[in-house]
Amino acid sequence: MRTKSLKKNKINVVTLGCSKNVYDSEVLMGQLKANNKEVAHEEEGNVVVINTCGFIANAKEESVNTILEYVQKKETGDVDKVFVTGCLSERYKPDLEKEIPNVDAYFGTSDLPNLLKALGADYKHELIGERLTTTPKNYAYLKIAEGCDRPCSFCAIPLMRGKHKSKSIEELVAESEKLAAKGVKELILIAQDLTYYGLDLYKKRNLAELLQALVKVEGIEWLRLHYAFPTGFPMDVLDVMKNEPKICNYIDIPLQHIADPILKSMRRGTTKAKTTKLLQDFRTAVPEMTIRTTLIVGYPGETEEDFQTLKNWVAAMRFERLGCFTYSHEENTHAYSLTDDVPEEIKQERANEIMELQSQISWELNQEKIGKTFKCIVDRKEGNHFVARTEYDSPDVDNEVLIDATKHYVKVGGFTTVEITDASDFDLYGIPSGSSL
Repeated sequence: MRTKSLKKNKINVVTLGCSKNVYDSEVLMGQLKANNKEVAHEEEGNVVVINTCGFIANAKEESVNTILEYVQKKETGDVDKVFVTGCLSERYKPDLEKEIPNVDAYFGTSDLPNLLKALGADYKHELIGERLTTTPKNYAYLKIAEGCDRPCSFCAIPLMRGKHKSKSIEELVAESEKLAAKGVKELILIAQDLTYYGLDLYKKRNLAELLQALVKVEGIEWLRLHYAFPTGFPMDVLDVMKNEPKICNYIDIPLQHIADPILKSMRRGTTKAKTTKLLQDFRTAVPEMTIRTTLIVGYPGETEEDFQTLKNWVAAMRFERLGCFTYSHEENTHAYSLTDDVPEEIKQERANEIMELQSQISWELNQEKIGKTFKCIVDRKEGNHFVARTEYDSPDVDNEVLIDATKHYVKVGGFTTVEITDASDFDLYGIPSGSSL
């Protein structure tokens, strides 16, 4: 027989998926705290809120397994209530309610007031910009827009997040000031599509103006750009990046593929020639820029010739940072009407080939850094190392700078200058060459 948990009412927020979900969980936790609720992130609690991801097959599977895990804990009396929110819940709510009925309630991506009500809390409008951050104290994500208007054939994000909706510059500056007051030094700008920022509010692409406002926020030393779309990229952003030292010489621009037949089928609105020229323009405008991209292999109809075009292009472009995913056949997307005709093992082989090639490129680029000195931000201490990053690296996905903690001390959360003494394919090793900044 199920026994009632004796733990006091503590809400455990479990976050799955991308940085946008991390941000949403932080907003939820900020609201709960303002309602005097005890809240924790991925710790023990008798009430559980699972913020799910519904983007591709692996992410959906992880979300479903996590829901089942906590439902089982509810059955055994280890937790009292389980609520599910986020992208998976937005996309598959009727199916989930039918298949996993023992969840107390399901909520979509825009259901925050209703979720709070279910948790015995009120949605406080005056808390705009207030969050309970879960990242290390020195950096935080800044979501500048929600949703996406792009028609990419493979992507289900518009189904889950809706149309593009920008936040105002004033609201984002206010949010940044609050984060800076808490000790945040690096803001990572995120959205489904940064390059679309401002079109709905200001009738023009306004990312450059936003950046010019954010660099004035006292205490913020680094601004980093994530998830820019290549088509219609506002080139004035590069001028701001070049002239404003606070803006990291870094951009995350998911390109997905380069073979023209695949780009056309993906409805990316660009070509190999246009994309290559865009990247050359990036390199010309900001020669020291690090470019991160992500690619999809195994898209319907991808021939061996298409793949070789992609592989040769990756070798020629020598991206500093690159991730590669296998195509996931997603219901209700435009590509779902196509035949998923590349066998799974071929998809995986192609992804492995791209990543092996990128590993070699990354190793070669990292060797060039040996003997050079970089300003680094120190994220944490892990085992016998302090873990830091240069301006050319984003947390969780890029290279790290490892400093031997048995020989050197640096302040976690602060900046320090580091001389690189050794390098592997995806990590740098260094010694502090001066005092913490």
